[in-house]
Amino acid sequence: MYTFCTDCWLIAVLYFTWLVFDWNTPKKGGRRSQWVRNWAVWRYFRDYFPIQLVKTHNLLTTRNYIFGYHPHGIMGLGAFCNFSTEATEVSKKFPGIRPYLATLAGNFRMPVLREYLMSGGICPVNRDTIDYLLSKNGSGNAIIIVVGGAAESLSSMPGKNAVTLRNRKGFVKLALRHGADLVPTYSFGENEVYKQVIFEEGSWGRWVQKKFQKYIGFAPCIFHGRGLFSSDTWGLVPYSKPITTVVGEPITIPKLEHPTQQDIDLYHAMYMEALVKLFDKHKTSFGLPETEVLEVN
Repeated sequence: MYTFCTDCWLIAVLYFTWLVFDWNTPKKGGRRSQWVRNWAVWRYFRDYFPIQLVKTHNLLTTRNYIFGYHPHGIMGLGAFCNFSTEATEVSKKFPGIRPYLATLAGNFRMPVLREYLMSGGICPVNRDTIDYLLSKNGSGNAIIIVVGGAAESLSSMPGKNAVTLRNRKGFVKLALRHGADLVPTYSFGENEVYKQVIFEEGSWGRWVQKKFQKYIGFAPCIFHGRGLFSSDTWGLVPYSKPITTVVGEPITIPKLEHPTQQDIDLYHAMYMEALVKLFDKHKTSFGLPETEVLEVN
Protein backbone atom coordinates (compact mmCIF):
# COMPACT_ATOMS: atom_id res chain seq x y z
CA MET A 1 0.00 0.00 0.00
CA TYR A 2 2.90 2.35 0.74
CA THR A 3 4.37 1.74 -2.72
CA PHE A 4 1.10 2.87 -4.32
CA CYS A 5 1.76 6.33 -2.83
CA THR A 6 5.33 6.67 -4.11
CA ASP A 7 6.99 7.21 -7.47
CA CYS A 8 7.10 3.42 -7.81
CA TRP A 9 3.30 3.19 -7.96
CA LEU A 10 3.42 1.63 -11.42
CA ILE A 11 5.37 -1.36 -10.09
CA ALA A 12 2.73 -1.86 -7.40
CA VAL A 13 -0.10 -1.64 -9.95
CA LEU A 14 1.58 -4.17 -12.25
CA TYR A 15 2.26 -6.59 -9.40
CA PHE A 16 -1.28 -6.22 -8.02
CA THR A 17 -2.65 -7.00 -11.50
CA TRP A 18 -0.40 -10.04 -11.71
CA LEU A 19 -1.57 -11.13 -8.26
CA VAL A 20 -5.22 -11.06 -9.32
CA PHE A 21 -4.61 -13.30 -12.35
CA ASP A 22 -2.20 -15.58 -10.48
CA TRP A 23 -4.16 -15.92 -7.23
CA ASN A 24 -5.00 -19.63 -7.59
CA THR A 25 -1.57 -20.83 -8.72
CA PRO A 26 -0.49 -21.95 -5.22
CA LYS A 27 -3.49 -24.29 -5.12
CA LYS A 28 -2.13 -26.04 -8.22
CA GLY A 29 1.33 -26.72 -6.88
CA GLY A 30 2.86 -23.32 -7.60
CA ARG A 31 5.94 -22.68 -9.73
CA ARG A 32 8.80 -24.86 -8.61
CA SER A 33 12.27 -23.51 -9.48
CA GLN A 34 15.21 -25.90 -9.45
CA TRP A 35 17.48 -22.86 -9.50
CA VAL A 36 16.06 -21.60 -6.20
CA ARG A 37 16.01 -25.06 -4.65
CA ASN A 38 19.71 -25.46 -5.50
CA TRP A 39 20.92 -22.14 -4.09
CA ALA A 40 24.30 -22.53 -2.35
CA VAL A 41 22.93 -20.86 0.79
CA TRP A 42 20.84 -23.97 1.51
CA ARG A 43 24.00 -26.08 1.72
CA TYR A 44 25.42 -23.67 4.30
CA PHE A 45 22.08 -23.85 6.11
CA ARG A 46 22.27 -27.68 6.05
CA ASP A 47 25.85 -27.79 7.35
CA TYR A 48 25.20 -25.37 10.23
CA PHE A 49 23.17 -27.91 12.24
CA PRO A 50 23.89 -30.26 10.32
CA ILE A 51 20.70 -31.63 8.71
CA GLN A 52 20.54 -34.96 6.91
CA LEU A 53 17.87 -37.02 5.15
CA VAL A 54 17.83 -40.78 5.65
CA LYS A 55 16.07 -43.01 3.10
CA THR A 56 14.91 -46.43 4.28
CA HIS A 57 12.80 -47.61 1.32
CA ASN A 58 12.32 -46.84 -2.36
CA LEU A 59 9.22 -44.98 -3.51
CA LEU A 60 7.42 -45.95 -6.72
CA THR A 61 6.94 -43.14 -9.22
CA THR A 62 3.60 -44.69 -10.22
CA ARG A 63 2.12 -43.85 -6.81
CA ASN A 64 1.30 -40.65 -4.93
CA TYR A 65 2.26 -40.16 -1.29
CA ILE A 66 1.40 -38.21 1.83
CA PHE A 67 4.36 -37.89 4.18
CA GLY A 68 3.42 -37.32 7.81
CA TYR A 69 6.25 -35.21 9.24
CA HIS A 70 6.91 -35.33 12.99
CA PRO A 71 7.56 -33.43 15.19
CA HIS A 72 6.75 -29.84 14.23
CA GLY A 73 9.35 -28.25 16.49
CA ILE A 74 9.29 -24.47 16.65
CA MET A 75 9.84 -23.81 12.94
CA GLY A 76 10.02 -27.19 11.18
CA LEU A 77 13.57 -26.51 9.99
CA GLY A 78 14.21 -30.13 9.01
CA ALA A 79 11.08 -30.23 6.86
CA PHE A 80 12.07 -27.03 5.08
CA CYS A 81 15.68 -28.01 4.40
CA ASN A 82 14.95 -31.58 3.31
CA PHE A 83 11.87 -31.07 1.15
CA SER A 84 11.89 -27.41 -0.02
CA THR A 85 15.54 -27.35 -1.07
CA GLU A 86 17.97 -29.76 -2.68
CA ALA A 87 20.55 -29.36 0.11
CA THR A 88 20.11 -32.99 1.20
CA GLU A 89 19.56 -34.22 -2.38
CA VAL A 90 15.97 -35.36 -1.92
CA SER A 91 15.47 -35.61 -5.71
CA LYS A 92 18.47 -37.93 -6.04
CA LYS A 93 17.45 -40.10 -3.11
CA PHE A 94 13.88 -40.37 -4.38
CA PRO A 95 14.20 -40.05 -8.18
CA GLY A 96 10.97 -39.22 -9.97
CA ILE A 97 9.26 -38.01 -6.79
CA ARG A 98 8.15 -34.34 -6.52
CA PRO A 99 7.98 -33.18 -2.89
CA TYR A 100 5.48 -30.48 -1.89
CA LEU A 101 5.82 -29.12 1.64
CA ALA A 102 2.41 -27.96 2.86
CA THR A 103 2.17 -24.85 5.03
CA LEU A 104 -0.43 -22.30 6.18
CA ALA A 105 -2.53 -20.93 3.32
CA GLY A 106 -2.26 -17.42 4.79
CA ASN A 107 1.40 -17.27 3.77
CA PHE A 108 0.33 -17.22 0.12
CA ARG A 109 -1.68 -14.05 0.60
CA MET A 110 1.51 -12.08 1.22
CA PRO A 111 2.91 -10.37 -1.90
CA VAL A 112 6.41 -11.44 -2.99
CA LEU A 113 6.66 -14.00 -0.18
CA ARG A 114 4.20 -16.21 -2.05
CA GLU A 115 6.47 -16.23 -5.11
CA TYR A 116 9.43 -17.32 -3.02
CA LEU A 117 7.48 -20.07 -1.27
CA MET A 118 6.15 -21.48 -4.54
CA SER A 119 9.64 -21.53 -6.05
CA GLY A 120 10.69 -23.99 -3.35
CA GLY A 121 7.77 -26.35 -3.98
CA ILE A 122 5.78 -25.17 -0.96
CA CYS A 123 1.98 -25.28 -1.21
CA PRO A 124 -1.05 -24.39 0.98
CA VAL A 125 -2.13 -27.08 3.41
CA ASN A 126 -5.80 -27.13 2.45
CA ARG A 127 -8.14 -29.66 0.89
CA ASP A 128 -8.39 -27.98 -2.53
CA THR A 129 -4.62 -28.01 -3.04
CA ILE A 130 -4.12 -31.56 -1.84
CA ASP A 131 -7.06 -32.82 -3.92
CA TYR A 132 -5.56 -31.19 -7.01
CA LEU A 133 -2.04 -32.55 -6.48
CA LEU A 134 -3.26 -36.08 -5.78
CA SER A 135 -5.84 -36.30 -8.58
CA LYS A 136 -4.91 -33.89 -11.40
CA ASN A 137 -1.12 -33.68 -11.28
CA GLY A 138 -0.17 -37.17 -12.38
CA SER A 139 1.78 -39.60 -10.19
CA GLY A 140 5.02 -39.28 -8.25
CA ASN A 141 3.74 -36.49 -6.01
CA ALA A 142 4.68 -36.46 -2.33
CA ILE A 143 2.86 -33.99 -0.08
CA ILE A 144 4.62 -33.39 3.22
CA ILE A 145 2.18 -32.50 6.00
CA VAL A 146 3.41 -31.52 9.45
CA VAL A 147 0.54 -33.35 11.12
CA GLY A 148 0.91 -31.97 14.65
CA GLY A 149 0.77 -28.37 13.46
CA ALA A 150 0.57 -25.46 15.88
CA ALA A 151 -0.66 -27.62 18.77
CA GLU A 152 2.49 -29.73 18.59
CA SER A 153 4.78 -26.70 18.52
CA LEU A 154 3.47 -25.66 21.94
CA SER A 155 5.05 -28.74 23.54
CA SER A 156 8.34 -28.48 21.65
CA MET A 157 11.31 -28.50 24.01
CA PRO A 158 14.79 -30.07 24.08
CA GLY A 159 14.88 -33.63 25.33
CA LYS A 160 11.20 -34.29 24.61
CA ASN A 161 9.96 -36.63 21.89
CA ALA A 162 6.20 -36.17 21.66
CA VAL A 163 3.80 -35.97 18.72
CA THR A 164 0.22 -34.72 18.41
CA LEU A 165 -1.39 -37.46 16.35
CA ARG A 166 -4.01 -39.50 18.16
CA ASN A 167 -6.93 -37.32 17.04
CA ARG A 168 -5.41 -36.08 13.77
CA LYS A 169 -7.12 -38.19 11.11
CA GLY A 170 -7.87 -35.79 8.27
CA PHE A 171 -4.69 -36.68 6.38
CA VAL A 172 -5.64 -40.36 6.52
CA LYS A 173 -9.06 -39.60 5.04
CA LEU A 174 -7.43 -37.66 2.19
CA ALA A 175 -5.05 -40.54 1.54
CA LEU A 176 -7.97 -43.00 1.35
CA ARG A 177 -9.99 -40.78 -1.00
CA HIS A 178 -7.09 -40.62 -3.45
CA GLY A 179 -5.37 -43.94 -2.81
CA ALA A 180 -2.17 -42.14 -1.78
CA ASP A 181 0.28 -44.16 0.30
CA LEU A 182 1.13 -42.87 3.77
CA VAL A 183 4.80 -42.45 4.69
CA PRO A 184 5.72 -41.93 8.38
CA THR A 185 8.63 -39.51 8.77
CA TYR A 186 10.42 -38.60 11.98
CA SER A 187 13.03 -35.88 12.52
CA PHE A 188 15.38 -36.65 15.37
CA GLY A 189 16.69 -33.42 16.89
CA GLU A 190 13.94 -31.12 15.56
CA ASN A 191 13.01 -30.15 19.13
CA GLU A 192 16.61 -29.46 20.16
CA VAL A 193 17.33 -26.29 18.17
CA TYR A 194 15.22 -23.87 20.24
CA LYS A 195 14.26 -23.54 23.90
CA GLN A 196 10.71 -22.51 24.72
CA VAL A 197 8.74 -21.20 27.67
CA ILE A 198 6.07 -23.85 28.24
CA PHE A 199 2.78 -22.60 29.69
CA GLU A 200 0.85 -25.08 31.82
CA GLU A 201 -2.64 -26.14 30.82
CA GLY A 202 -5.17 -23.71 32.32
CA SER A 203 -2.70 -20.81 32.51
CA TRP A 204 -3.40 -17.45 30.86
CA GLY A 205 -0.46 -17.96 28.52
CA ARG A 206 -1.80 -21.27 27.21
CA TRP A 207 -5.28 -19.70 26.86
CA VAL A 208 -3.86 -16.96 24.62
CA GLN A 209 -1.92 -19.49 22.54
CA LYS A 210 -4.99 -21.65 21.98
CA LYS A 211 -7.10 -18.65 20.93
CA PHE A 212 -4.47 -17.68 18.35
CA GLN A 213 -4.33 -21.28 17.15
CA LYS A 214 -8.11 -21.49 16.81
CA TYR A 215 -8.77 -18.20 15.00
CA ILE A 216 -5.53 -17.45 13.15
CA GLY A 217 -4.07 -20.92 12.52
CA PHE A 218 -0.80 -20.62 14.43
CA ALA A 219 0.17 -20.41 18.08
CA PRO A 220 2.62 -17.71 19.26
CA CYS A 221 5.53 -19.28 21.15
CA ILE A 222 7.98 -17.57 23.49
CA PHE A 223 11.26 -19.16 22.49
CA HIS A 224 14.93 -18.39 22.05
CA GLY A 225 18.05 -19.77 20.47
CA ARG A 226 21.60 -18.48 20.66
CA GLY A 227 22.98 -15.03 19.91
CA LEU A 228 24.39 -14.12 16.52
CA PHE A 229 27.97 -13.83 17.75
CA SER A 230 28.01 -16.02 20.86
CA SER A 231 26.37 -19.28 21.91
CA ASP A 232 26.39 -18.01 25.51
CA THR A 233 23.82 -15.30 24.79
CA TRP A 234 20.15 -15.48 23.81
CA GLY A 235 18.89 -14.68 20.34
CA LEU A 236 16.84 -16.05 17.46
CA VAL A 237 19.64 -18.01 15.79
CA PRO A 238 18.87 -21.73 16.30
CA TYR A 239 21.31 -23.86 18.24
CA SER A 240 23.58 -25.95 16.02
CA LYS A 241 22.15 -29.34 16.97
CA PRO A 242 21.97 -32.23 14.45
CA ILE A 243 18.60 -32.84 12.78
CA THR A 244 18.17 -36.22 11.09
CA THR A 245 14.98 -36.84 9.13
CA VAL A 246 14.20 -40.53 8.62
CA VAL A 247 11.69 -41.40 5.89
CA GLY A 248 9.97 -44.68 6.73
CA GLU A 249 8.34 -47.46 4.76
CA PRO A 250 5.21 -46.45 2.81
CA ILE A 251 1.89 -47.90 3.93
CA THR A 252 -0.16 -49.01 0.92
CA ILE A 253 -3.55 -47.31 0.99
CA PRO A 254 -6.54 -48.40 -1.13
CA LYS A 255 -8.60 -45.83 -3.00
CA LEU A 256 -12.02 -45.42 -1.36
CA GLU A 257 -14.16 -42.59 -2.68
CA HIS A 258 -16.27 -42.55 0.46
CA PRO A 259 -14.18 -44.00 3.32
CA THR A 260 -16.09 -44.89 6.47
CA GLN A 261 -14.96 -43.90 9.94
CA GLN A 262 -13.99 -47.52 10.49
CA ASP A 263 -11.71 -47.38 7.44
CA ILE A 264 -10.11 -44.15 8.64
CA ASP A 265 -9.56 -45.51 12.16
CA LEU A 266 -8.00 -48.70 10.82
CA TYR A 267 -5.37 -46.98 8.66
CA HIS A 268 -4.78 -44.29 11.26
CA ALA A 269 -3.94 -47.01 13.79
CA MET A 270 -1.61 -48.64 11.24
CA TYR A 271 0.10 -45.31 10.69
CA MET A 272 0.61 -44.66 14.41
CA GLU A 273 2.07 -48.12 14.86
CA ALA A 274 4.43 -47.63 11.91
CA LEU A 275 5.61 -44.26 13.26
CA VAL A 276 6.39 -45.70 16.70
CA LYS A 277 8.26 -48.60 15.10
CA LEU A 278 10.27 -46.16 12.96
CA PHE A 279 11.19 -44.16 16.07
CA ASP A 280 12.17 -47.25 18.07
CA LYS A 281 14.26 -48.70 15.25
CA HIS A 282 16.40 -45.58 14.74
CA LYS A 283 16.45 -43.82 18.12
CA THR A 284 19.73 -45.31 19.37
CA SER A 285 21.46 -44.40 16.09
CA PHE A 286 20.86 -40.72 16.80
CA GLY A 287 21.85 -40.41 20.42
CA LEU A 288 18.73 -41.52 22.27
CA PRO A 289 18.78 -44.27 24.91
CA GLU A 290 17.07 -47.60 24.31
CA THR A 291 14.57 -46.72 27.05
CA GLU A 292 13.35 -43.56 25.25
CA VAL A 293 9.65 -43.77 24.37
CA LEU A 294 7.80 -41.72 21.74
CA GLU A 295 4.85 -39.98 23.40
CA VAL A 296 1.78 -40.00 21.15
CA ASN A 297 -0.86 -37.48 22.21
